[in-house]
This record gives sequence, C-alpha cells and structure tokens, in this order.
Amino acid sequence: MSASPRLARTLVAIDAANADDPRKVETAHGPVPFEGLYAERMTTALARVYPEASELLQIAARAQHLRRWEILRSDFPEGRVGYNDWRKTCRAHHAARVGAIMQEHGYTETDAARVGLLIRKEQLKKDPESQALENVAALVFLEHYFDAFLAKYAGYEDEKIVDIIGKTLCKMSPRGHAAALRLPLAPHAQKLVAAALQKEAAALERLAKVAVD
Repeated sequence: MSASPRLARTLVAIDAANADDPRKVETAHGPVPFEGLYAERMTTALARVYPEASELLQIAARAQHLRRWEILRSDFPEGRVGYNDWRKTCRAHHAARVGAIMQEHGYTETDAARVGLLIRKEQLKKDPESQALENVAALVFLEHYFDAFLAKYAGYEDEKIVDIIGKTLCKMSPRGHAAALRLPLAPHAQKLVAAALQKEAAALERLAKVAVD
C-alpha cells in the first residue's frame, strides 16, 4: 500500500488521538490502548486483503473507531434501536475527528468528506471502498474479538450465534467471505462461521451477483 509523507503523518496523529483511551489491553509488549490496538488490527487486515487500498481507505480503516470511548453506550437506551443510534453517533464522531486530523496534515475537505462517507458506512454494497471497509471490520471482529463474544454470550444456543454471524456475512462481499474462511479461528468458531455460510448460501449467492468487489 502507498505511504506518502502526509499519510504517514495522519496515521501517527490518529494513533496519538487513540493513545488517550483509558481502556488498556495486555499484550506481549505490555498494556496498550484498546482502540489503538483495534486500529492497528484494521490496518493489518486491510493490507492483507486489500494491498491496493488507496490512502483514503487506509485512513478510514485506521480511524474506524477513533476515540470511540468518548461516546458511551450507556448514554443510549437499551435494545436494538438504542444500539443502532449509538453506532450511528459513533460513526459521525469518528468521521468528524478524523476529518479535522486530515486537514491538519494536508488533505482537502473533499478528501475528509470521502473518508467520512466510508466510516459512516454510506453506499455499502454500491461503493467498492465502503464495501472493503465493511469486509475488513468484520474480519477483524472474527479474528480478534469473536472468542470474547462467544464467551460473553455463552448461554446462547449455537443456532442463535449462527444467525448473528449470518447477518454479518450478508453485509460482506465474496472477497470478504473468502478471507473469512482463511482466518486461523478456533475449531468451534470455524464451525459456526461455516454453518452461517451454509445457512445463508442462497442469500449470499444473490448478493454475489451484485457485489462491488
């Protein structure tokens, strides 16, 4: 992937903004900011699946959860509607934050607006870069956070988990599905993903015909 001086400066600034995260994750190198680690994982997955990614897509991936801890889930009602409102507010927050950073480091308002569109998940299944970002976010979840999700909802039947995974897969494209099958998941997680792919096979086949990969 390309790495111009302004891109490098912008990514450093995003990492600096995420360094304030009060939530820490223990790693082999000591504690690191939760969202800082997430951002690095997004960049790594993007490079693996989309080595041709543009600078703006690279920025969107790195800023996918920029300072997310500032928007508290507890400030929104419980349930699906409250959750969706929280997610929408988060996306607008990330887009505004990264837009300001970008313009400080040589990008135009048009560039910032484009990254904002990607982060807000607009034009999903119509815009190749928006779809790429959705694919990468799902892959990072499956690779790094799925085990914790399964542990948190250990009381759920496998069928319910398969339904949840199926909804995620339907937001992805064939390129994302292929990458998901290559992930080094634990055996039970692999089984659940495979079951979801099989269950949603018909829907995924229809979606593949209009995919923007």
